[in-house]
Amino acid sequence: MTSQASSFEHWEADVLLKDGRVAQLRPIHEDDADRFIEFYARVSDESKYFRFFAPYPTLSDRDVKRFTTVDHDRRVAFVVTLHATIIGVGRYDAVSDDEAEVAFLVEDAQQGRGVGQLLLEHLAQAGRERGIRRFVADVLPSNARMQQVFREMGYQIEGAIEDGVQRLTFQIESTDVAIGVMQAREQRAEAASIERIFKARSIAVIGASRRQDSIGQAMVRNLVLGDFGGSVYAVNSNAEAVSGLPAYKRVQDIPGEVDVAIVVVPAESVNDVVLDCAAKGVHGLVVISAGFAEEGPEGRQRQRALLGLSRSYGLRLIGPNCLGIINTAPDLQLNASLSPSMPPQGRVGFFCQSGALGTAILESVSRRGLGLSTFVSAGNRADVSGNDLLQYWQEDDSTEVILLYLESIGNPRKFSRIARRVSATKPIVAVKSGRSTQGVPVGHTVARTSAPQSAVDAMFRQAGVIQVDTLDEMFDVAQLLAHQPLPRGNRIAIVGNSDAVALIVADAASAAGLQVTEPVSLGANANADDFEEAIEAAIARPDTDALVAVYIPPLNTTGEDVANVLAAIGEQSDKPIVSTFLGTEGVPVLLRVPDLLGGSAGRGSVPSYAAPESAVRALARVVNYSEWAARDHGEFHLALDHRTGDARALVRDVLRQAPRGAILSTEQVHALLACYGIDIWTWINVHDRDEAIAAGETLGWDVVLKAGSEHLRSRPDIAHIWRGIQNAQEMGDAWDQLTGWTGMRKDTKFFVQRVAPEGVAVSFSVSEDPLFGPLVSFGLAGAPSELLDDRAYGIPPLTDLDAEAMIKNLRSAPLLYGYRGSERVDVDALQDIIVRLAAMKDDLPEIAELDLEPVTVHADGFTVLSARAKVIPSADRRGEWYVRRLSQPAATGDTLA
Repeated sequence: MTSQASSFEHWEADVLLKDGRVAQLRPIHEDDADRFIEFYARVSDESKYFRFFAPYPTLSDRDVKRFTTVDHDRRVAFVVTLHATIIGVGRYDAVSDDEAEVAFLVEDAQQGRGVGQLLLEHLAQAGRERGIRRFVADVLPSNARMQQVFREMGYQIEGAIEDGVQRLTFQIESTDVAIGVMQAREQRAEAASIERIFKARSIAVIGASRRQDSIGQAMVRNLVLGDFGGSVYAVNSNAEAVSGLPAYKRVQDIPGEVDVAIVVVPAESVNDVVLDCAAKGVHGLVVISAGFAEEGPEGRQRQRALLGLSRSYGLRLIGPNCLGIINTAPDLQLNASLSPSMPPQGRVGFFCQSGALGTAILESVSRRGLGLSTFVSAGNRADVSGNDLLQYWQEDDSTEVILLYLESIGNPRKFSRIARRVSATKPIVAVKSGRSTQGVPVGHTVARTSAPQSAVDAMFRQAGVIQVDTLDEMFDVAQLLAHQPLPRGNRIAIVGNSDAVALIVADAASAAGLQVTEPVSLGANANADDFEEAIEAAIARPDTDALVAVYIPPLNTTGEDVANVLAAIGEQSDKPIVSTFLGTEGVPVLLRVPDLLGGSAGRGSVPSYAAPESAVRALARVVNYSEWAARDHGEFHLALDHRTGDARALVRDVLRQAPRGAILSTEQVHALLACYGIDIWTWINVHDRDEAIAAGETLGWDVVLKAGSEHLRSRPDIAHIWRGIQNAQEMGDAWDQLTGWTGMRKDTKFFVQRVAPEGVAVSFSVSEDPLFGPLVSFGLAGAPSELLDDRAYGIPPLTDLDAEAMIKNLRSAPLLYGYRGSERVDVDALQDIIVRLAAMKDDLPEIAELDLEPVTVHADGFTVLSARAKVIPSADRRGEWYVRRLSQPAATGDTLA
């Protein structure tokens, strides 16, 4: 590749075609001449005619040079490749400062796979970066397929026919509609790539072994004994047969098709297996083998090579160093994992990063009677990640509840976007390990983060994810979601035969924020009829949203009659029922309702919890999720008064003068915030007594004199503001007093400002995190909030209701809403400024820090008294919002999966 092309590496991307196959998209370069000629030779005469409006059977040397030599500015061209073979070309040529003509040519055999749409997405993003605002395309009226590509992009297309050619014109601005169309295609492509793995009909085990204690033998045994509904092939170069199956020396020797390859060979041999699988046309790899990123720098390099090779041949990769995958569908019974037994069939999809915990998790699932639809252990998750599984499960009819055990999150920004959409219809329960340490397991190479744990919690909360602390709590919540309806409110009834346990339930419920009606005590000798009458009466009450049943059996009884009552009512009730039944955990056989899907515990089964507190905690989590799913989540506002172009120009000018970054001047901060409709109370920097007096006269007096050094902002014990200055004499006295106080340093800066209206002092901050990207935080100003760590976080883009939730999530929020008779501040104004700051940070990754403090908020609005901003160069162009791309391995081994 030429040096010219290599300077545009951020335009390179691994992409998914419509059928889930991986391809590569990159800028064209001069070295592509031969590949371009070969590509053109495979294109039909009709497609050539549609592209050039005339017969164009061959290309001259001059044509080839013109098509492969571009400046990557006014003329940009991309190619899509499979196995380094060009299958599509797209380009734009600028015809004015902000308009460019766009055109495509896709190999006939590859048409209908979404190549043209991918090229148009990435060309539009490149054009936006280069100041292009509008594309034009000339299309023959008979070229219906190309017209469809343009019209399905979500842009507003204007068309006119002139001289027998239809000219299509459209703005390439990233509107909500265009982004929605792109993300819908992303979801379908990523889901298709995972579906082809889960629904494989033929599997090859590479490294299958005759040794009984080997991993290769276990994989073959688990597939065969699990009654896999497809074909299993053993690949072993040194054996004639494995477990009764004929053994093949290579995957290419297998006579039938192979959908998925399970790889259990030594790490140094895996790349040879990839080439063998690619030649056979395998779609996906599940690499059980260890010896990759979990073993240090050499292993990370090996893992990057594995991912790059897999992607270049169109293969999706699960692992390496993983436990495998499971699909419990009756017609498949796919156990391509190291787990010796299949979990029961059910409605729950489970994604687990840890291979070591995978077997224990599956055993716990089976013990509790919690059925799974599908299971994935991703290991080092070099490629397939939780984001991919969320995309698949969103449309999977057999999955109603999603469980995630996350040891790290490679791309929180994408996770938040996808999880917010999926959570609207299917609950997601997540355990994030390393909450206290923010540690990342060996083998998981992700970008470092400086974001506090409260920011991670905010991401989950914002996306509607049910975050729990332990695996046991995850299963507690999952068994309720899988078997019972969602509650419509937070009012619970308690029915039981133990006053002591009922009291524990009531206390736990009140502590969890649930409303408790008067518990119904049936006495120790209550029988099944007593339970039936009391439960039905409680469920029928309009002020009951859920019920907790407590049954502690008398001596020498099994409780079977009471269980039958609970199971029968649970099957019919539209309100959730949980129980503490015989001190059991999970869904006891006595409380199970047959599952129409074939699982052991169906919808209506009543989950039981060993401890009453566990039952209430699970119910409270589900109540909170139900409230989130039922409410309006607001809108992402594209505010018309945002002057994003001016803001970007300002940042570019600053970085042109200071390539390594700079702290903005007072005037630049004013100008930047003004681009997003945020005004700052004017201040004047002063350096001596005369300048201070002149500033007071300029502002019309009733001013303050402030000492503005950083060390003073963190020292509330040192007075550094002189308020209510009305004339030159008072300003002189204030100057003498402030400059003479102990604690003032020679580098202390002073400024004069008008007196602001009285109100509550708050602060806002935005920053750019290496992992999370943009972050916005808000809290009350001052030491108490800092000591209590009382700040709310949000990950842009934010809706108006996201901003409202940030305000309400502060523990000190009552001070803003009229606490103890105080005046209620303008909360709508606070919400507005959060949305504006979020939009600014979303648009401008170069803003490394922006602090607004103090900001006085009062009944009639807010006053920004001070602001500080720092900008640095940023490689993040926020491109993942506007184009589809798979995670790209960085040189350091970082992956954003």
